[in-house]
Amino acid sequence: MVSLAAAAAALYARVASSLLRPGLPRLLALLPLFPFLAAAPLAFTSSAIARGTAAFFLAWLCAFKLALLAAGRGPLDPALPVLPFLFTALLPVKLRRAGSAGASKGSPLPSLCSCAAKVAVIAAILRVYQYNARLHLYARRALYGVHIYCFLDLFFPCIAMAAGALGMETEPQFDRPYLASSLRDFWGRRWNLMVSAILRPSVYDPVRARAGNPAGVLATFLVSGLMHEGMVYYLSLRRPDGRMTAFFLLHGVCCVAEGWCARRWAARGLPSPPRAVATVLVVVFVAGTSFWLFFPPLCKDGVEEKLLEEWAAVAAFFLDAGRKISHVVSSRATN
Repeated sequence: MVSLAAAAAALYARVASSLLRPGLPRLLALLPLFPFLAAAPLAFTSSAIARGTAAFFLAWLCAFKLALLAAGRGPLDPALPVLPFLFTALLPVKLRRAGSAGASKGSPLPSLCSCAAKVAVIAAILRVYQYNARLHLYARRALYGVHIYCFLDLFFPCIAMAAGALGMETEPQFDRPYLASSLRDFWGRRWNLMVSAILRPSVYDPVRARAGNPAGVLATFLVSGLMHEGMVYYLSLRRPDGRMTAFFLLHGVCCVAEGWCARRWAARGLPSPPRAVATVLVVVFVAGTSFWLFFPPLCKDGVEEKLLEEWAAVAAFFLDAGRKISHVVSSRATN
C-alpha cells in the first residue's frame, strides 16, 4: 500500500509539474506531498530495516527531488516518461542523460565477482553476529561499518540493474570509498553519490553562490546531519540526541580545513603525501569518528538488538530458501 500510494503521489507530481511553471505555483501544488512522504515510512511498524529504508527513499531523497522539481531543477523532469519518472522519484537512482560525460564508458553496474564478494562478506558478518556479545565494542562497530557499505553497494546496484533491464541507464552510487585519498574525495566523489547528487544542487550550490564555498560545504554537511538524525528517529522511533549532526558537522569543518591546507601546501610547492598514506589516514579518521559519534545513536535503547534480530531473520530466510532450492534440485536430479 505504501508503494502504491508513493507511486500515485509521484504521478500526481509529474502531472502537476507539467501543468505549472517552476516556482511558487508548482511548489504550492506539490506541498501536500511532503507530509505524506514524511509519514509513509511509519506504516512499517514491525520492521526497523524496512522503515529506515522507506524513510531514506521517501522522506529524504524523494522529498528533496520534489523540492528541486518545484524549482525547475533536476533530476526529476515532467518531460520524462512515466516509468523513468517513477524510478527516479521513488528510488535512489539518477538516470544518466544521453550524451553526458561518462555515458559511453559502459555500464555502472558492478561485476559478478564484486557482488559475490559482498554477499560472502555479509554472510560471514551475519554469522559473526551470533557471537556479538563476546566482541569488543570497536570490533562490533567496525563490522557494522563494513556491513552498511557492503549492503548499500549491493542493494543500490540491484535497483540499477532493474532499471537497466527496463532500458534505463543510471549513474553509479559508490566508487570504492575505501580508496579515498582525502575527506573531500570520500564524501564528494566516492561515498553514496546519490545523496551528493541531491545535496549539491539543493544546498551546496545555492549557499555557495551567496556565501562562498566554505559556507556551502558546512551547510551541506549540516543538512546531511539533520537528515541522518531523522533516519535515526525512523529506525528507533525515539528522539535523536544530536550526535549524527555533530558527526557530519565535524566532517564538514575538516573538509573545509583540508581544502585550505591543500591549497597552502600546493602554493608552497610541497609534494602531496603518498596516496597510500593519505588513504590510511582517511579510513582511520572516518572509522574513529564513526565509532565516537555515528554508531552510538544506532546502538542504544534496544535499536542495536532489534536490527541484529531482523538481520538474523533475513539470514534464516535465505538459508531456508537455499535448503529448499537445493532439495528440489537434488530431487529432480535423482528422478
